[in-house]
Amino acid sequence: MSEVVPSGKAGLPAANVATASGAVAAQTEPDMKGWLLKWTNYLKGYQKRWFVLSKGVLSYYRAEHGAGANAGGRSAGGKLSIRRRRKGPRAESKGSMMQCIRAPRSPTRLNTPPDMKKDRKKHKKNQAEMTHTCRGTISLHGALIHTVDSCTFVISNGGTQTFHIKAANEVERQSWVTALELAKAKAIRAMESDEEEEDTAANTIPSEELNLVVRELTFRLENLKTCYDLITKHGATLQRALSELESGDDLANKTKIVSERATLFRISSNAMINACSDYLQTAQTQGHKWSKMLQHERDQKLHLEEMVEQLARQHSHLEQAAHRHRPNATASASDDEDNEFYDAQEEGGSVASQEDSSFILKIPVAHHRRNSNDATGSSSEGEEGNSETQQVLVVTDNLDNMDMTDRISVNSSQALTPTLSNNNQSTKVARRRRTRVPDKPNYPLNLWSIIKNCIGKDLSKIPIPVNFNEPLSMLQRLTEDFEYSEILDKAAQCKDTCEQLAYVTAFTISSYSTTSNRTGKPFNPLLGETYECDRTDDLGWRCINEQVSHHPPMAAQYCEGRGWRCWQEFTMTSKFRGKYIQIVPLGYAHVEFPATGNKFTWRKVTTTVHNIIVGKLWVDNHGDMEIYGEKSAKGVKCHLKYLPYSYFTRDTQRRVKGVVMDNSNQVKWVINGTWDSKIEIAPVTSTSGSAENPVYKTGNYKTAWSRRLPPTDCDKYYNFTILACQLNEPEPNVAPTDSRLRPDQRLMEDGKWNESNGEKLRLEEKQRARRREREAEAEKAAAEGRPYPPYEPVWFSKQQDEGTDSLVHVFKGTYWDAKTKQDWSKCPDIF
Repeated sequence: MSEVVPSGKAGLPAANVATASGAVAAQTEPDMKGWLLKWTNYLKGYQKRWFVLSKGVLSYYRAEHGAGANAGGRSAGGKLSIRRRRKGPRAESKGSMMQCIRAPRSPTRLNTPPDMKKDRKKHKKNQAEMTHTCRGTISLHGALIHTVDSCTFVISNGGTQTFHIKAANEVERQSWVTALELAKAKAIRAMESDEEEEDTAANTIPSEELNLVVRELTFRLENLKTCYDLITKHGATLQRALSELESGDDLANKTKIVSERATLFRISSNAMINACSDYLQTAQTQGHKWSKMLQHERDQKLHLEEMVEQLARQHSHLEQAAHRHRPNATASASDDEDNEFYDAQEEGGSVASQEDSSFILKIPVAHHRRNSNDATGSSSEGEEGNSETQQVLVVTDNLDNMDMTDRISVNSSQALTPTLSNNNQSTKVARRRRTRVPDKPNYPLNLWSIIKNCIGKDLSKIPIPVNFNEPLSMLQRLTEDFEYSEILDKAAQCKDTCEQLAYVTAFTISSYSTTSNRTGKPFNPLLGETYECDRTDDLGWRCINEQVSHHPPMAAQYCEGRGWRCWQEFTMTSKFRGKYIQIVPLGYAHVEFPATGNKFTWRKVTTTVHNIIVGKLWVDNHGDMEIYGEKSAKGVKCHLKYLPYSYFTRDTQRRVKGVVMDNSNQVKWVINGTWDSKIEIAPVTSTSGSAENPVYKTGNYKTAWSRRLPPTDCDKYYNFTILACQLNEPEPNVAPTDSRLRPDQRLMEDGKWNESNGEKLRLEEKQRARRREREAEAEKAAAEGRPYPPYEPVWFSKQQDEGTDSLVHVFKGTYWDAKTKQDWSKCPDIF
């Protein structure tokens, strides 16, 4: 039911391929089109939609749009076409057939101007109809395309859109998947090659004026070609006349002929000279004008940059002034315009006050469980999410008779603050590890000068030197999530599901503890890059990470510890907005406790890096997080809110608050604290108030997590914690793709930043060369009509997620065996 359109010959008679109308049709004809079934929602299921693949974008239309195409566009071979939508399709088809039959007698009929105008008019009408009735599109640049079964495949762009599509049979499904992969490769290649050129050329010259100039220059160039043809013709005639003159017969007559030929040649030469002068004059005039316009645009750009920087400085002064006058502020702002102030809440501060312990929280009325559509962003048609919320009040009971020390020390035997190098539960002698990395060299470089032309772009596409990196890859940075794994050890011992979820919530918050002063950008992993971290001898867990996709960048992680296992599929979108960079994580993280069968799932919140233009960089985490239970814990959930930083609030900065609810939506535990200091939890002892506005009283709080402060001199080496210093420590017998062996990252850690930048460019070019090879192989396979297998990770495989139709990367469980045998034959050569 689908039609693959060959490039350059779509829908035209063989005799007419090279005509102007054929060229127009070849440019606008979609790569593929046809009927497919698309998943809409659980009420309607799969619905018939008309899909069109063109220029790296997949669009779909409702049945009404496709019906017209189906009625008027079925060819003799049963394929579909979207060209004929007028009434009386049979009569039109008959008329077109009669034209083709009469074509040999009158071959010029198809090329007459009325026919071309009719074709253009018809094409414009079809375009208008398609634009009017289009129900959705998805760009294939950076999209994931994977097969679910023999007829079903899924297209996802990494978080905002997901199309679940079903074909009529396996052959049709494979045809679509092949065409989509080919279109994706072309879109990636076109975007990377044209992006810079388009940015510099945009808005330089008005398009209408440019078209007029181009037409004028084209006309004068045609005059030059005509003059050239005349000169060639008369020059050859003159040459023949001169040759005949040498024979000596009838000299007077031949002299006259030579004189005439010479005159014609002189006239043609003068015309050529005049035409060249006109062309040169026009080009010089317009070139001078364009140069002035370009210089004007450059001046305006510089002026705008100065204004932006000035506004940023003024904004920084206003922030400092607001901070000095903010209620309850305990930290003073610096008068130096290049220094950013620090928060009022000091590190290690508590949330012990009665005011902080009591709070109001708005939680969703109905919890929407993750399904096949919203696992990576819903694309359902016609359904709006339930935005209704319920307001709850949380108050703490019996705090008047307790001081801060008593409150924090409640159940102090459960306070989770073991050191990294000493774990009483360990039976093995822990290996001695380093506690710091070499100091960071002082190479001043202005970040604004590099990324000022990249406002609005994806951060992963901005070429940034290692001067703004930290000597860790994103895979190693993800491993830092387990710095406070003892919280999960405690959660594994809990018998109550809601209490277990309270500790899991504290663990999810602890992963942000190092982001408050870590402003360095981690290295983007290469496709196939891995990182292992085996800390079973001292911390009780081991972890393996792999970069499983390059477009979009995606990492898969699996970690197992004492009574728990955790895994996640991490990808993100990032945009530079001028004064700040915003990073939105996509994908889900999971933790499972085999002893109870409880499984919990969540997605991380948004991270924003401020003061990109001027001032000291600082980081804020904000947004809502929903942690919900699955399997034995189904129905249990936690709603968590990360409050954004604000200068005009009496609330504690970097505060996090939330509630844990059972399967009957009753609040059982309360979460309260700050993401950079500590988290405390308390059970609910009583409930009062109305059903619409309940009031929950809690018992005494206990510390579920408290941050271990980094060394005092950590600002000299990227603000690393002790665990972060140990992540890139050389280790024997790791895979050849391990991040520790990445040369540019190692050179940066050793302080050789210039060499690191050169090595970084070499590795990136090597990765691009491998991608181009795969694209060429995919194009060759598509041309031959055979499927081309997509890239497959080494240690993870795509499997269907439990309870959804989505495919996720699941750990195969073979890495540690391969390490024992030192069998790295499957690892690619990436370094």
